[in-house]
Amino acid sequence: MPNPLLDFSGLPRFAEIKNEHITPALEVLLAENREVIERARTDGGVPTWQTFVQPVVNANERLSRAWGQVSHLNAVMNSPQLREVYNANLPAITQFYAELSQDLLLFEKYKKLRASQEFEQLPPAQKKIIDNELRDFRLGGAELPVEKKQRFLQIQEELSKLSSEFSDNLLDATNAYSLIIEDEESVAGIPADVLEAAQQLAVSDAKQGWKFTLHMPSYLPVMQYADNRTLREQMYRAYATRASEFDHQAGSGKDNMPLINRILELRQEAAHLLGYESYAEVSLATKMAASPQQVLEFLRKLADKAKPHAMRDLQALREFAAERLNLTTLEAWDLAYVSEKLREERYAFSDQEVKQYFPEARVLAGMFSVVEKLYGIRITQADSSRNIQCWHPDVKFFDIHDADDQLIGQFYLDLYARPNKRGGAWMDDAITRRRIDGQEAGQQTIQIPVAYLTCNFSAPVAINGQLRPALFTHAEVIVLFHEFGHGLHHLLTRVEDLGVSGINGVEWDAVELPSQFMENFCWEWDVLAGMTQHIETGETLPRMLFDKMLKAKNFQSGLQMLRQIEFALFDMHAHFDYEPHGDKTVLQMLDDIRSEVAVVIPPSFNRFPNSFAHIFAGGYAAGYYSYKWAEVLSADAYSMFEETAADGVVNASTGSHFLEEILAVGGSRSALESFVAFRGREPELDALLRHNGMEVS
Repeated sequence: MPNPLLDFSGLPRFAEIKNEHITPALEVLLAENREVIERARTDGGVPTWQTFVQPVVNANERLSRAWGQVSHLNAVMNSPQLREVYNANLPAITQFYAELSQDLLLFEKYKKLRASQEFEQLPPAQKKIIDNELRDFRLGGAELPVEKKQRFLQIQEELSKLSSEFSDNLLDATNAYSLIIEDEESVAGIPADVLEAAQQLAVSDAKQGWKFTLHMPSYLPVMQYADNRTLREQMYRAYATRASEFDHQAGSGKDNMPLINRILELRQEAAHLLGYESYAEVSLATKMAASPQQVLEFLRKLADKAKPHAMRDLQALREFAAERLNLTTLEAWDLAYVSEKLREERYAFSDQEVKQYFPEARVLAGMFSVVEKLYGIRITQADSSRNIQCWHPDVKFFDIHDADDQLIGQFYLDLYARPNKRGGAWMDDAITRRRIDGQEAGQQTIQIPVAYLTCNFSAPVAINGQLRPALFTHAEVIVLFHEFGHGLHHLLTRVEDLGVSGINGVEWDAVELPSQFMENFCWEWDVLAGMTQHIETGETLPRMLFDKMLKAKNFQSGLQMLRQIEFALFDMHAHFDYEPHGDKTVLQMLDDIRSEVAVVIPPSFNRFPNSFAHIFAGGYAAGYYSYKWAEVLSADAYSMFEETAADGVVNASTGSHFLEEILAVGGSRSALESFVAFRGREPELDALLRHNGMEVS
């Protein structure tokens, strides 16, 4: 049978991909790529876009698509066998891209193309790609002397291995822990649907009672609703010490702290080789922010605004805990529980009550309706007759058509948590929009973009012998809208050159703009009213309940904002002025940050850095501030919808403008240019503060 990883004629053939396909496919693609690159770098002709850039782009896209399928499966269907094959091939992939970024002959050809007369005739998107390539060659070490190039390459290979190991350790620690509770009194307060799922997990292990895990659909409801304080503490300790010296696998050698220290050490060394003072400066070379100092100033300005609100939030919790719950001390494992009780009393509703109005099918239909009205598109689910191959039976597949009924995008939707699936929620590209030259002269086709949208929500559960649809909390609805915003950025692009199509080439601290922008619609009555249906009564969300939700929208927003700022400050300081061989440990540095900005100090056993996969196993190193930076952009962009909302915020005219100036242009121009083109001015902080219920001054 042909290797499915070598078939690029259509959608991935997930049902046919076996572990034994991976290494042979990658060996073929790496060999083909090296042949193409060797021809490109040694060709004596004048480098042009068609003869030099495009062949390399074509070859690299094939490799990227194949490796992307493998990486995706490793994240959503992880197994010891797949992990072994993935990690065995990771060094070769890392080495290839690192060598590519250091190739002086290729670098010189790009410089010649940049200085040529042809460059002036190229469209803006292709000019941007060439400028990006020149920047990335410099950041990849192309200008380093030979001995330093070799060391730089070794660093990239080791960092790749360490990041994968960090992620594996975290997944293993999350999967390894479970707690069986047999006493009914001990699970008091936990919602019935959560208990039903926990009971089914116990049955699957041939156990009595209820089985709780560290996966979000199990862990969060326990922390939020369980009356049993001891149970909450047990779960919190297990979660807060994952992949650390304290976790339930202590002695397994899967402590992430040594990896963190080595990762920071290697990133700093790589930065010094490139002539930068810190890794943070390297990271910001491809972002909107100009310097680490500017980022730190931005974060501390936000912290100054948020801290008084956070202190009031915490004081309200302490008083309520003492007066109403007889808790004289407020521990870390009490916060979510007391917060929920206080919200119920203050606003007379609970998350669990709201959850009954958000069945999966209704939520999806409502979300699709919003974007269909905004952007003039149509979203339909593929039926089974098309035999689209997915990696799991729960995965759904959708098509997007434009107003002329042309297919413009497709996406997979994988909503539910599973034991061998990485935690969190994310969007990734499967196929990127681009122009493909045909065999005949002048013949061209457009490659349809495809995205993966992944979440970790509760799956449908059988109650009294009947399968009940998945129900989402309002917070999960917000997460879904967020990831779909990323997906639309990838899928609705009109750019036809791969390097700046969709999210490609977009500055990392602006890439959250479309996702956080979408979250705002989850607080609009006209939107929610059309996407709710009570699971038992069939009624839509009552306006009275929505008004309570709206009043509670900024409940503890000060605490929430400070928490994100704490994470962002830790990330930036870790990559800017932290000395890996200095007197302070990573945890001591984090303590210093908390003493400055936090009002809630976690217990000493908390090992948050050990699970901070965003920066140690993801793409957010020295970039976690992007969530708040882009939130300024998204809040300000959304304020334009508010200003033009005479007929509601789901405004097709403003939506078309947002599509044209933000989503459609991808990375073909700077994010600031795109924002100004949409908003008519540079971004302002006021909208973010207002949306979070904080005074504007």
